[in-house]
Amino acid sequence: MRRVVITGMGVVSALGQTTESAYARLKTFRNCIQSLPELAEYKGLNTRLGCKLDFVRPAAWNRKTIRSMGDVSMYALAATEQALAQAGIGPEILESGRTGVAYGSCSGSIPPLLDFYSMLKTKEVCGITSGTYIKLMPQTAACNLSVHFKTHGRLVPTGTACTSGSLAIGNAYELIKYGKQDVMIAGGGEEFSVTQIAVFDTLYATSLKNDTPEKSPAPYDAGRDGLVIGEGAATLILEELEHAKARGATILAEVAGFCENTDGTHVTNPNAETMRLALKGALEDAGIPPTAIGYVNGHGTATKAGDIAETAATRAALGFAAPISSTKSYMGHALGACGSLEAALTVMMMAEGWFHPTLNLTEPDPACAELDYLTGEGRRMDVEYAMSNNFAFGGVNTSLVFRRYAG
Repeated sequence: MRRVVITGMGVVSALGQTTESAYARLKTFRNCIQSLPELAEYKGLNTRLGCKLDFVRPAAWNRKTIRSMGDVSMYALAATEQALAQAGIGPEILESGRTGVAYGSCSGSIPPLLDFYSMLKTKEVCGITSGTYIKLMPQTAACNLSVHFKTHGRLVPTGTACTSGSLAIGNAYELIKYGKQDVMIAGGGEEFSVTQIAVFDTLYATSLKNDTPEKSPAPYDAGRDGLVIGEGAATLILEELEHAKARGATILAEVAGFCENTDGTHVTNPNAETMRLALKGALEDAGIPPTAIGYVNGHGTATKAGDIAETAATRAALGFAAPISSTKSYMGHALGACGSLEAALTVMMMAEGWFHPTLNLTEPDPACAELDYLTGEGRRMDVEYAMSNNFAFGGVNTSLVFRRYAG
């Protein structure tokens, strides 16, 4: 089997609009959650919390560049430009036919839907352009990236809710591992929308700490009261090891293992047993014992049932109280982007030897499994293998194992 490494990363998030600035923000121990007055306009919506980024569109982008892109695709493009620049990959490799795109989001852009809604209500085709559907289609980020960078390899759009980004990375890894591609642009993106907030609000899964945004979300804490929706994108450039070495690329980390499975039981209720099997499968794919995992970046949404099921699965799969923290405590739940954002930051933490705490975690919920919950100022650790886990509506479970590259 071929080994798969990471040679470039890019991040667009509320934490920062580069990988380096996002990582630096982790060390301030302040989250990016906001109380948004505009959410009060929606009757019946309980939460007022969100995590929006102040996106700065690159000056080099002209109208032609973005005419088929909504925000989610623009976030993905910005993150991918960063990642490709770090990897040192240009047109020769991108257009070789051995480079593909695996990218996901929960959905496409929401605003173009209003144009179709208007047409149905007024019975008049007005405001519909050739780009309207392109912006809203579920594969919009993946296709826009492929067209922009002129790739001719595999295209793998992932639209599996909160595992969209992690599943894209896993699928990209497998395509390279089994010889189908040499390089993959992989990641996930999401744009902020009140419609996404409403989905979780109707399930009573959103945080209601509207007057104290700095105190939410609180993953794994006894006083947690739900998640906060965010947005952003992250891109990882995955490459076959010998291909990367032959061109003198700097290797950031290795993707050592991956597993995806499905619960097959309920579309929204988590299943700790199938989660456990996903983690176990990733360990087996990596060929390592559970005790090799030095850190877990948990899904950590701060929902009651989700945190309990996740931690039970993690403890059962690993068999010991592994160090764990949740990046969502800093930037909320970025849905289709969360898996790739968390993967990128996990790689950064492995390289730096410092792992962030879970903010707002002061009293671990006794109902959560016994794990080593990082709090306070985080922890310095020498970690060879780290795991990043994500779980989604539809009963989709993913687990990624990263290895610090040492040749």
